[in-house]
Amino acid sequence: MSVVQAVPESQTPLLEMRGISKSFPGVKALDQVDVTLHPGTVTALIGENGAGKSTLVKILTGIYQPDGGEIVVSGAPVHFANAEAAIRSGITAIHQETVLFDELSVAENIFLGHAPRNRLGLVNWGAMNARAAALLTSIDAPISPYTRLKDLSIAHRHLVAIARALSVEARVVIMDEPTAALSYKEVEDLFQIIERLKRQGKAILFISHKFEEVYQIADRFVVFRDGRSIGAGMLSQTGQDEIVRMMVGRSVEHVFPKVDVAIGSTVLNVSGYSHPTEFNEVSFDLRRGEILGLYGLVGAGRSEFCQALFGITRPSAGTIELEGRRIDIRSPADAIAAGIVYVPEERGRHGAVLQMPIFQNMSMATLGSTTRVGFLHQAEEFALARRYAERLDLRAAALSVPVGTLSGGNQQKVVIGKWLATRPKVIILDEPTKGIDIGSKAAVHAFMSELAGEGLSVIMVSSELPEILGMSDRVLVMREGRMAGMWQRDGLDAEVLVRAATGNM
Repeated sequence: MSVVQAVPESQTPLLEMRGISKSFPGVKALDQVDVTLHPGTVTALIGENGAGKSTLVKILTGIYQPDGGEIVVSGAPVHFANAEAAIRSGITAIHQETVLFDELSVAENIFLGHAPRNRLGLVNWGAMNARAAALLTSIDAPISPYTRLKDLSIAHRHLVAIARALSVEARVVIMDEPTAALSYKEVEDLFQIIERLKRQGKAILFISHKFEEVYQIADRFVVFRDGRSIGAGMLSQTGQDEIVRMMVGRSVEHVFPKVDVAIGSTVLNVSGYSHPTEFNEVSFDLRRGEILGLYGLVGAGRSEFCQALFGITRPSAGTIELEGRRIDIRSPADAIAAGIVYVPEERGRHGAVLQMPIFQNMSMATLGSTTRVGFLHQAEEFALARRYAERLDLRAAALSVPVGTLSGGNQQKVVIGKWLATRPKVIILDEPTKGIDIGSKAAVHAFMSELAGEGLSVIMVSSELPEILGMSDRVLVMREGRMAGMWQRDGLDAEVLVRAATGNM
């Protein structure tokens, strides 16, 4: 059911997109969608992957031109022939992975392409650094404009990206998954910046898959499904269940479809695992059919520990036993041979080769099974990929299309399929649903339960408490590289886990 609620007449829209349509060969990406942004208001754009959100942002920033409809800014129709035209109208975007340059200073990154000039047409370095410092101060960023970008943390790089977006006198600010790489504290800092931008009268379009963030920071919402705008209104008057129904066209009763399975004997035993700088004295056992949740704040050492289990880094102390046999993992090849595989957090950077087709990515970890006399057999690669694509319900036009053309959820399925083809005993899933929509999350969670039901042992690293609470048989909490505690499923409590992760027990 479409939900459309009236806007107070005094709140004149700053930007309107009316009846916007956009088609690509064989695909209707947007079909007469409407989006309205108001000054001093955060509007959440919500929808599953493939709903048309990215296409709309590219139209709004001048990268694509619509096939139909109109864009109205402050009551006047506009046409953005290119990105520069959108910027001149005061529209700027902060993307999940904004392109910045490590070897340039903070000020140079902020004003790249539009640096202030002197009368001779040369860069006015003094003015640029002063304006950069003022922008950074306006968002409470404790960063010097002279610092090289490569010397900053991920969170501080994100602040530079925000300052860059604001350097063009923006009236409309688009934030596309802005919290993906931020810790809880850094998200709170970002939300304070958003509140400041609201007070300055800027209209903000906020895109996120995290409902708790949407309800915390946004005032209004618009829901996209299959390239159409399904509903819009005030978040304070609309429940999460109603928004989910608009997103997926049905009620998602079980986003975390945990299936109780018989927990078997111990498969993995880790004792005293330590690293010189990342983690210390981590010990636990993992049983057949069990999902062990690994929770903690960003920087707690969870991913670093899992990478050591997979042989990416070397521990300084500790032992691993797999099915009662001591093993020494010196490399990922050792881990794979033993039956331990790792699905990384950054699937696009470390889990798949985005430019390569699906079938080649799927067979990448098992080339020995598709090779004869030193030659790859493409037919066998396709057969292997087809088997796991069907098992994972992979949605793609063909197995020959590049992985980079898939949605985030389907990219994740390719990476998981690649490792399942090795027939592992233990699978480590590092932030398995990061950046994917609620429908895809439910599918990944259902498959996780299916794997556990088949006897596979699962370690699930997650920063999302609902995921940890919904999917784990036990939860190990880490803080500052050390174990802060272990909890059974029956005794899981969100407040207790957060207290353990923050050291406020």
